[in-house]
Amino acid sequence: MGQTIAEKILSSHAGKHVTAGEICLAKVDFVMAQDGTAPLVIKAFESLEGDRVFNPDRICFVFDHSAPSPNMGVSSLHKIMREFVQKYGIRKMEIGEGVCHVLMPEKGFLRPGQLVLGADSHTPTYGAMNLMACGMGSTDIAIAMLTGKQWFRVPYSTKIVFSGKLKKGVFAKDMGLLMVKTLTARGAVYQSVEIKGDTVKNLSMDARFTIANLVTEIGGKNCVMDYDEILEKYLKSFASEEKFSPVFADADAIYVNEVHLDVSKLEPLVAKPHTVDNVCPVEEIKGTKINQAFIGTCTNGRLEDLAIAAKILRGKKVHPDVRTIITPGSRKIYLEAMKKGYIRIFMESGCCVTNPGCGPCVGTHQGIPADGEVVISTANRNFKGRMGNPEAFIYLASPATVAASAIKGEVSDPREFL
Repeated sequence: MGQTIAEKILSSHAGKHVTAGEICLAKVDFVMAQDGTAPLVIKAFESLEGDRVFNPDRICFVFDHSAPSPNMGVSSLHKIMREFVQKYGIRKMEIGEGVCHVLMPEKGFLRPGQLVLGADSHTPTYGAMNLMACGMGSTDIAIAMLTGKQWFRVPYSTKIVFSGKLKKGVFAKDMGLLMVKTLTARGAVYQSVEIKGDTVKNLSMDARFTIANLVTEIGGKNCVMDYDEILEKYLKSFASEEKFSPVFADADAIYVNEVHLDVSKLEPLVAKPHTVDNVCPVEEIKGTKINQAFIGTCTNGRLEDLAIAAKILRGKKVHPDVRTIITPGSRKIYLEAMKKGYIRIFMESGCCVTNPGCGPCVGTHQGIPADGEVVISTANRNFKGRMGNPEAFIYLASPATVAASAIKGEVSDPREFL
């Protein structure tokens, strides 16, 4: 019987052949926690009477969810994190460096075939790099930080195959929303989701990260994509002399579900409040008035996303009644966007450009909507209270759709501007 990619990665890290449904103890390659979860990780670590970490170079704390600190309480938590970092010598990404799920690949910490854990639900994003990355709770992360190991129930796998050529004005975010709409929020609970197909082969790494990020919204344990020339070129950009160890599923691997999605006729999509799988074509809700537009997050805060938004906003002004917030995913992306003129375009169009980080997405600062206000965002979640106010209404869409909507002051089809 052949193995899926998840079965192969867990087998190599457990030191024995494992299949879906089995329990195994596996070595982990990298562990991450951000400022919304790291203080709880530290508390759990101390309750385990930990006095060391398994490898300081393979653990990273990121200050991104509330960065810079918006209040005294958060500042106290940040202080706890900084003291832990100093005590154990682990890696640290300070305020302004960017979003954890953008930084971990960008900083060159990750490689194909690895087993990566993160104290954040969207850790599966890294699966675009042909590795297994799983979000876990604070106690599980603390145990991994101490021992370098963690228990797993080997996940069953779902295969999603995208085919067809994307039409003008349709992007990776639309593909991701189609996936969530088709499988629903519980369509792949605790499953390894392998994403393949000719459409994916033609996507950039930025676009692949967007789709992998949304696997969390179908309940996936992890996402994993195949190794190819585009991934290899991306890896060579920060590890030029290194040889990589890609992992491929066997031809006779067993999947509990295979989903084929043809995107050749796909239109721009929008997820309506208050669930991510409440998806419809933009045409169905075109004209819905908005109060705020937000472009950024670990889903769509990368350079390609900013380029798409800048193309639409160039030479135009955002609607006077719409607060438009742009948050680059990392310092590196911010600097590159400055070089390419995107930041100037945003500023001249009337946008507010913030420091790299999670920004309004998590709902702690930098753009919390008022009661009854409508927001269109490039984020991955639109649950009640997600942006800090349960009385607001959040729509999710691609950077192109959000930029077009910001100009018109209402949910709009980006193809009008392309």
